[in-house]
Amino acid sequence: MTPEAAAHAAARARALSDPTRLAVAAALAQGDELCVCDLAWVWERAQNLVSHHVRALRAAGLASSRRDGRTVLYGLTDEGRALLGALLPEPAAIAP
Repeated sequence: MTPEAAAHAAARARALSDPTRLAVAAALAQGDELCVCDLAWVWERAQNLVSHHVRALRAAGLASSRRDGRTVLYGLTDEGRALLGALLPEPAAIAP
């Protein structure tokens, strides 16, 4: 493994090492796409906190976003789904 590949893998693992980010990723795995407002409602967290965690998932390449009017929708990338699946065979197990 090259140092660059190791750094990339460590960044992805670090992104899912936070319990809130892991929960957000599991919620995204359950549906197609969700906005921050929906994720905040489901997890009973402040929108700015959820937004921070979604941004970390995006920076690691585990989540993607698209704009729908004024709303930004987030979903897991294929890489995010694969990594989450390796960690949590059943993401619904950590549902609120």
